[in-house]
Amino acid sequence: MNVALLSIDLAKNTFQLYGVDERGHPVLGRRVSRSKLLETVVCLPCCRIVMEACGGAHYWARRFSAMGHHVQIIAPRFVKPFVKSQKNDRNDAEAIVEAASRPTMRYVAVNSVEQQDIQSMHRIRSLLMRDRIAQINQIRGLLAEYGVVIALDVAAWLDAHGR
Repeated sequence: MNVALLSIDLAKNTFQLYGVDERGHPVLGRRVSRSKLLETVVCLPCCRIVMEACGGAHYWARRFSAMGHHVQIIAPRFVKPFVKSQKNDRNDAEAIVEAASRPTMRYVAVNSVEQQDIQSMHRIRSLLMRDRIAQINQIRGLLAEYGVVIALDVAAWLDAHGR
C-alpha cells in the first residue's frame, strides 16, 4: 500500500484514517482505536499526514513527526467546505484530504510542548481574571443594595481593601 497523503479525523476513542496515493486515488480507509493509532501509523511508509486542528492535534503531530512523517494541521473552517455529504468521521477524513490537496491551503503551525504550556497558562490566567472581575461586580452589586457604593476600578477597589 503506497499512501502519499493520509488524513486522520481525530476523536476521543476512535480515529478515521483516509489515505490516497500520488494520483489521489483512495488506498486506505480504516477506523482505528486510540490504542492502535500509533501502531497503525508506524507500519506505514513515511508520508504526509494531515489533521484538522482540534484538541490533541498538536500532540499527535509531534508523535508522527518523530516517526519521520511530514505532518500538517488545517483549521476546521478550511475543511468544512470540502465535506461532500452528511457529517461523519469518514466524510470528514475524506474532506481533510481534499482540502490538503489544494495548492493554496493554509496550515496551522505545530506547537511544541513549551508553546502549549505557555498557551495553557494564558488561558488559565484569562479565566481567573474573568472570574475575579465577575466576583467583584457581584460584590459591588450586593453592597449597592445596602447603600455602599465602591469604585468601579478593580485596582482601586483592591488597593482600598489591602489586597
